[in-house]
Amino acid sequence: MHHLTGQPIRRFAGEVLRMDGYFSSRLHHQLRETVREFTEREVRPRIAEMEASRTVHHELSRLIAEQGWLGATISQEYGGMGAGHLAKTIIIEELSRVSGAMGAMVQASQLGTAKIVHFGSDEQRKTWLPAIAAGECLPTIAVTEPESGGHVLGMSATAVRDGDDYILNGSKVYVGNSHVGDLHGVVVRTGPGSKGLTAFLVESDRPGFRTGPQRPSMGLHGFSFGELIFENCRVPAANRLGDEGDGLSVAYSSSVLYGRANLTAVSLGIHQAILEETTRFASERIRYGKPLHDLPTVKLKLGQMQSRLMTARLAAYHAVHLLDQGLSCDAELMNAKLVNVESAIDSGRNAMEIHAAAGLFTDRPIERYLRDAHHIFAPAGTSDVQLLRLAEVALGQDKGSWSERLSEVVRTPELEAETTLESELEPVHA
Repeated sequence: MHHLTGQPIRRFAGEVLRMDGYFSSRLHHQLRETVREFTEREVRPRIAEMEASRTVHHELSRLIAEQGWLGATISQEYGGMGAGHLAKTIIIEELSRVSGAMGAMVQASQLGTAKIVHFGSDEQRKTWLPAIAAGECLPTIAVTEPESGGHVLGMSATAVRDGDDYILNGSKVYVGNSHVGDLHGVVVRTGPGSKGLTAFLVESDRPGFRTGPQRPSMGLHGFSFGELIFENCRVPAANRLGDEGDGLSVAYSSSVLYGRANLTAVSLGIHQAILEETTRFASERIRYGKPLHDLPTVKLKLGQMQSRLMTARLAAYHAVHLLDQGLSCDAELMNAKLVNVESAIDSGRNAMEIHAAAGLFTDRPIERYLRDAHHIFAPAGTSDVQLLRLAEVALGQDKGSWSERLSEVVRTPELEAETTLESELEPVHA
């Protein structure tokens, strides 16, 4: 059963709509409307509070989780929507259009889901996926460490086998949903080299685990991305994800297939908000007796922003559409993250140029959008990282495709009854 807000939705076979410059089934169109209505009603009124407190908003995070949207890519077998990666993108995009923080919360939870979908045992999937789909569990993934940063093999946090348990020591930083998460997917070192990393599921109430103090950040106020600390934290061997030595695969596959796509969606939503707010400002502000947008220099910038947004959306939707079909798309996911992050930041700068001094004050949201957009630059690889990987693709030096290796667990069989295959998508002309 598909869910929008806990209610089953009808299947609309053979019907394709134009959706903000792309093509989609009725399911996706209705999902967008549902998420947008919820976000305007429940999220927008809380933004001032989140901006003032600059700390995680537990109540709103739980309320969003209860809508069932964390289960967008979880199979219906486990109580999820089974709606796929394009649906997931729409959910995150629409939340981020109003609040980058809440879009980030959902993307981090769905990234945390990936490790269980990709590497979880039957028992782990039966235990955790229904809880995540129901909004009863917010998962995370924790890889980065203070000293190693994006150098995954440089991590030093450890897990040592002790009978039927492992004992974890060390810390992780920049963990999305750190202070609201219930189940942390932690990659630590169990031996030397690239085969010496192993992943574990660690419940947030387990003895020996704690979170570090929340630190104020530039943006994404309402979202937590902080430190997890393990001090002789005993974890059952049954909580291990996959085999010993699978940790690098857990980290990389989650980042490539979910992290880049999810962060792309956050950037896309922020980008949409930037354009909407700037066109509104340029229409309302009068200069020389006419709307500001009548000035040629302003109109050119608006045109650039519109073009960037359209191109970014095509890159984003195309990549996740391929992922839904179980087709090779690692390069498309890298490119989608690169294009969306860079274009959102560029449009943010154009927006500030159009707003001028008016954009510097918090009575308008444009400064928040620009701050939030910069938060999406580093996770799952900076733009330089994406360019290096894309260069390897161009040179024939790429090291395989995660989307091919894991196609059976990332594709969306539930969509095969819908009109989502490219062969069934006919162009819709305005």
